[in-house]
Amino acid sequence: MTFASLGLSEPLLRAIAELSYQTPTAVQLAAIPAILHGRDVWASAQTGSGKTAAFVLPILQRLSAAPRESSDVRALVLVPTRELARQIEDAGRRLQRYLPSSLKVCVAVGGVSINPQLMALRGGADLLVATPGRLLDLVANNAARLASLEILVLDEADRLFSQGFAETLSEVLGLLPADCQKLLFSATFPEQVSELAERLLDRPERIAVDAGPTPSASFIDQRVLEVDTRTRTPLLRRLLETHDWPSVLVFVASRHGVDHLTSKLTRASVSALPLHGELSQGARAQALEDLKALRVRVVVATDLAARGLDVAGLSAVINYDLPRSPTDYAHRIGRTGRAGEHGVAISFVTADTAEHFRLIEKRNRLALVREQLAGFEPTDAPRARLPAPGLDPNGGVKGKRKSKKDKRREAANK
Repeated sequence: MTFASLGLSEPLLRAIAELSYQTPTAVQLAAIPAILHGRDVWASAQTGSGKTAAFVLPILQRLSAAPRESSDVRALVLVPTRELARQIEDAGRRLQRYLPSSLKVCVAVGGVSINPQLMALRGGADLLVATPGRLLDLVANNAARLASLEILVLDEADRLFSQGFAETLSEVLGLLPADCQKLLFSATFPEQVSELAERLLDRPERIAVDAGPTPSASFIDQRVLEVDTRTRTPLLRRLLETHDWPSVLVFVASRHGVDHLTSKLTRASVSALPLHGELSQGARAQALEDLKALRVRVVVATDLAARGLDVAGLSAVINYDLPRSPTDYAHRIGRTGRAGEHGVAISFVTADTAEHFRLIEKRNRLALVREQLAGFEPTDAPRARLPAPGLDPNGGVKGKRKSKKDKRREAANK
């Protein structure tokens, strides 16, 4: 199957070819025709599956078929993070470049001044990509009018709920016309998302793709390196010295850990920048742009960057700290090996995290070979777990410590 066979227009096909899209992914094959025909869509699609183009392409085609006649927003994409919003906005701008009449694509996210966004929305917008809270701010300022909305997309709906947007999302949905086309994309379907889909969608096209851990897993060389906790940084430096990866994303568990590791790499003359939630939106955007443009080789990030980011040609992902969940592992490594390109994902496993990584493997249906790099062979043993309060080391229940009064009473009764 080709993109042309899906019913897309010549200007969009020209943009697709210029962006080197090869053949449609599974979610694109299923979603594009359904959206073009005006169907509601309920899609299960993992990050990296091509879902952004799956809804952006048919939305652009439908919007370009008729000019904007009011100052209302015509199509709205709601997302959980600023980074994902900017990625979708960028995709919209790139894919619509050859349409005969240019569509107005805007982005609205928090963490930056609202004034430029108010100005950008003067006269309305064809496609608005927004985070829920900032959208409500714009509605309150009468800058985003939704009464005539034609298409709504909820992207990464599971994260919209897990990140506490349930109440805000409900408020947004109350502002929308009942007859607009609705598209829901989610990697997982917890109870809240399923209930929303049943309530919101009208006889939707059900799409389920990618039962595996990541859509591009076959293009990712997944490796596991056993190492002691204290030698992870020297091992990371050795890997950077011995591999010619032009762009590397290193995941660390905490903001403090990101700053600490970035400082160590910089002192070792490694070009590195941090990426975490305490940075300004401008600094975060700049770090990603520098990584994409190869102006910096390494970005050290928290799980803020695990979903929604698309760094074309990212060479490697390194789990310096293991992710908290098997799902987070899939999202992390899915930053590389995208769009048919090959990538590498390396996880550092210590004595204390070995059991956790076995769980990650089990849930993702993996069985990865443990490796050791010469000079970095681990010597640590797992730390013994302390017995829980009230238990002795052998598992027996410990009694309360006896008082002197109790001891005297026992002696008197003997």
